[in-house]
Amino acid sequence: MEKMLKGVCYGEILFDVFLEHKKIGGAPLNVASRLNSLGGEISMISAVGNDANGEKLVDYLNTVGINTKTVQVKENYGTGVVKVILNEKGNASYDISYPAAWDKIEASPLSTQVVQDADFFVYGSLSSRDSVSNKTLKGLLKDSKYSIFDVNLRVPYYTKANVLELMYEADFIKFNDDELNEICEDLKSDRKSLEQNILFIAEKTNTKTICVTLGCHGAVLYCNNKFYHNCGFKVDVVDTVGSGDSFLASLIIKLLSGEDPQYAINFASAIGAIVAQNEGANPVITAAEIDSFLIGLEPKTQKILN
Repeated sequence: MEKMLKGVCYGEILFDVFLEHKKIGGAPLNVASRLNSLGGEISMISAVGNDANGEKLVDYLNTVGINTKTVQVKENYGTGVVKVILNEKGNASYDISYPAAWDKIEASPLSTQVVQDADFFVYGSLSSRDSVSNKTLKGLLKDSKYSIFDVNLRVPYYTKANVLELMYEADFIKFNDDELNEICEDLKSDRKSLEQNILFIAEKTNTKTICVTLGCHGAVLYCNNKFYHNCGFKVDVVDTVGSGDSFLASLIIKLLSGEDPQYAINFASAIGAIVAQNEGANPVITAAEIDSFLIGLEPKTQKILN
């Protein structure tokens, strides 16, 4: 029987508020939801307010089977809310309330134990915008077996120095192309191509696995000293909220399960595309939907890595 991967996602859980409705969200929650749906045993380290929104978020996590014992309840801070504005192409911009409960995640023996027991730990840069959650994150990274950094640069909620520090802690970094370009410019890279700059980051931070998403043009994965590409899938985009989160979760599950990296990036790109053609960050996805995207792509067999 295949071993179930145990993972922890750290950071913001909140409500994405659109013009006419609101949806459960936050990048770490979206990643956790997709990891869980793909068979991971997932715990969430975060915080909510003592309010109706917080109760709904915890109820949702419990309902789908994500461990909420390390979700703290804050009396003096409200549950996070983000106003999401979609343009005519379905691309999102965000107005993120501050301070929110998830800015005040405190260290605890239980959180430390959960991270120590896990196979991997996923974190992002937004979750460290406040000194309280940032300090807690840095402490937990010391206990992580395998650290996955989901770079999510949200102006004005990051500093270049802190992002670089978080990159140095990572075993696996995921960027989008704009984020990679910005960080390489900050680090004075003189390299010209996408692949050259991925190698630049790998050398600079001693990170062995790096993935860069390219929107509708797919993604590039650097793994085991090799590059793997997926050129994207043509879909009618409804909204892009959560697409990258589901992509990352799918890539994590496949790579850490020992799948061939090319199959892993094809699978993850298919999941990301399916999310983009649906409303909201966490649509239910069937195996048949995924298979319809992967027909004819190499490798046809799921080769196990040594």
